[in-house]
Amino acid sequence: MINAERALDALGDPTRRRVFAKLRNRVCTAGELAQGMDVSRPAVSQHLQVLRAAGLVVVRADGTRRLYQADSRGIDAVRRWFDGFWDETLESFRQAAESAANEKGRP
Repeated sequence: MINAERALDALGDPTRRRVFAKLRNRVCTAGELAQGMDVSRPAVSQHLQVLRAAGLVVVRADGTRRLYQADSRGIDAVRRWFDGFWDETLESFRQAAESAANEKGRP
């Protein structure tokens, strides 16, 4: 199972966020990801390693090339983590609304 907190930690670095964003809708090599960035291809490879360890990126071999893409399971884990906050907020709102309605109904 993917740890959402580890994924969020990985995304805490701005360069990793840019690398991850580039993988949003496409499959890329590390060299393609490095194009237009202010870091080297080896540095991009290191960022990809962290993203892979966090469950946000998957890699597959295509001959001698390595193709990277975003891992939907990692994205889903982060989404569920944030949804937990939303669920708690909605439950607190429901309780406050019921409490206010009950107080209005008192004689």
